[in-house]
Amino acid sequence: MTLRSTFDLLAEATAANKGLPAFNVIHIETAEALATVAADTGIPLILQISENCAKYHGEFSPIALATLEIARRSSGNLAVHLDHATNTELCKAAIDLGFGSVMYDGAHLPYAENVAQTQAVVAYAHERGVAVEAELGEIGGKDGAHAPGVRTDPQEAREFATATGVDALAVAVGSSHAMVDRTAALDHELIVRLRQAVPVPLVLHGSSGLPDSEIAAGVRSGMTKINVSTQLVKLFTAGVREFLQDNPTVVDSRKYIDAGRKALTAEAARLAQIIAG
Repeated sequence: MTLRSTFDLLAEATAANKGLPAFNVIHIETAEALATVAADTGIPLILQISENCAKYHGEFSPIALATLEIARRSSGNLAVHLDHATNTELCKAAIDLGFGSVMYDGAHLPYAENVAQTQAVVAYAHERGVAVEAELGEIGGKDGAHAPGVRTDPQEAREFATATGVDALAVAVGSSHAMVDRTAALDHELIVRLRQAVPVPLVLHGSSGLPDSEIAAGVRSGMTKINVSTQLVKLFTAGVREFLQDNPTVVDSRKYIDAGRKALTAEAARLAQIIAG
């Protein structure tokens, strides 16, 4: 399967009123697991590499190129996306490498500066056929869009999407990043209002903190791209921990990393089916 365009995957999910799973890559084993999920389930997936992931690896291009190659060689429907980039140069690097989309995260900036920086990324990306996601939280961008208690205003979201020309918008509707307990609840009434107001697909970040029922209900309310990272990392780590507890003398890292990969694969397949409906 040829590497898919994020534009196409978003359009297909929107037309079908389905969710589009967007799962974060931490290392090559994650990308391999997610490609397996896409191939085995037939569900389109977005593989996401965050700015923090790039920092962890020291350089962006090695993990980026490896993920792109894994996606190209997979029989699944896969796009590759840059997640939560606060650096416009990193956005340009991802675009130039062949990513299908980038997220420029200017939610920490004053509103006018967020608009201006996002417009610049959009111009560069659209010239090269690449989609752009942006983020809007409270006015002025304090604490970002997914700090506890923050909610996106529908009218401001419409104005921001129109002014910037973005192709997807991450909105604050009750989820929070890095939650390890799945106890958050979404503001479904707000999601409906945002879906009616905003002319592009809506993106849900912080989905790891939501129970399955809330994720499915969020898609029904109007969310399209559903991001998951922490929940998958949690299952990967649990798989490694269980293997090492059961096999305390093992020193070959491939054996316990493979246990983590299998645990992540199973959870990613389960979540993909919930998201895609």
